[in-house]
Amino acid sequence: MKSEPPKSFSRDLTLPDEAATEALGRALASLLRVGDFVALNGDLGAGKTALARAIIRARLGDDDEDVPSPTFTLVQTYEAPEADGAEALLITHVDLYRLDDPSEVRELGLGEALDEGAILMEWSEKLGSLPATRLDITLTLKGDQGARACRLTAHGAFANRLEALNL
Repeated sequence: MKSEPPKSFSRDLTLPDEAATEALGRALASLLRVGDFVALNGDLGAGKTALARAIIRARLGDDDEDVPSPTFTLVQTYEAPEADGAEALLITHVDLYRLDDPSEVRELGLGEALDEGAILMEWSEKLGSLPATRLDITLTLKGDQGARACRLTAHGAFANRLEALNL
C-alpha cells in the first residue's frame, strides 16, 4: 500500500495596507498550536516583522504589547495564556537575517521551542532544512503604497487548519 504524500494547501491574498496585515495576523494567531513552525519570507521591508507582531499580539490578547523586531537579539519569547479555548503557548519569534551559516542556528537553542510552543521565523531560508509540517508565508511589496502580495502555503497537519480558515 502506497503512503500518500503530505498534504499541502496554498492561498494567495492581497494585503492593501497595514490594517489588512494585522487582520491576517489575528486570523493566523488562532491557528497556532504547540509544535507549529511558521516560516516568514520576503525581501527586506516586505512586512515579515509587522505580520509576526500582529500574530503575537493577537495570541497574547494585547494590542499594546511591545513586540520588538528580533533582528539584533535574534530571539524573543512570549508566553500566551489560555484564552478562548486556545491552549497556553510559548511563542518564539526568531530573525535569522544576521546569520551567515545554518550551523549558527544551533547556538540559539531552538530545539526545545517547538516542544513547548510555536516558532515564528523570519528569514527562514537561512535555516536550510525546514520542518515538514509548517506554514510558509511569503510577502512581496506591490507598488509604493504599502500593499503586499501574500502567499500562504501550509504543509502537513497545518494544511487542514489553513484550508478551514475563512480568509
